[in-house]
Amino acid sequence: MNALDLSTEDGSATQRAYRRLRHMIVTGDLRPGEKLKIEVLRKRLDTGASPIREALSLLTSDKLVDRIDQRGFRTAEVSVRNFKEILLLRCTLEDVALRQSIAHATQEWEENIVLAHHRMQRAKATGLAAFEDLHKVFHMTLLSEAPSPILLQFCSQLYDLNIRYRYLAGSGLNYQDRDVNEEHTGILDAAVARDADLASERLMSHYTLTGAYLSGLIGEAANL
Repeated sequence: MNALDLSTEDGSATQRAYRRLRHMIVTGDLRPGEKLKIEVLRKRLDTGASPIREALSLLTSDKLVDRIDQRGFRTAEVSVRNFKEILLLRCTLEDVALRQSIAHATQEWEENIVLAHHRMQRAKATGLAAFEDLHKVFHMTLLSEAPSPILLQFCSQLYDLNIRYRYLAGSGLNYQDRDVNEEHTGILDAAVARDADLASERLMSHYTLTGAYLSGLIGEAANL
């Protein structure tokens, strides 16, 4: 499931509630540490109480919701320390996944990442929501040939946890002296060239530069 997918046309009531609540948490519509009252969410999402409870239980596995013993649920708290842990895990796991993906690269995979990159770049000027959807598609397509579904699931989950902090920081897209478009292009070029060392080096640099930039903004936004 895409954390930013707002579609409610398919899937069960629980899946629809899951997608909508996930989007609300990731984008900050539901603030960190906010008590999640079933009745309030039921009215807000116009659905039953059971799908809400089931969706919240699923979101606890995603580390976006905390269960309060005998008292219900609340959105997960945030901290600079938590953000840095997410960044460390993301770098560690995506390094493995990217190298596996390049080792198993196919012509179709190459075409898919070129297309994903093109769509992401074209959407850059259209607004945060559109960009973030396609940004995730690009990064996950880079990893998609890794023959490790559990690893890819963790990478997807860590991406979503990271994006929550980007919204908290106020989008994190104004990187001042950095050319993020060029960074993405450099990662793409190295991946297409099947140069795993260079692709990984560029991807890790991309993440650590973004992480350093966001850490300060997160501290200011959350008063951490």
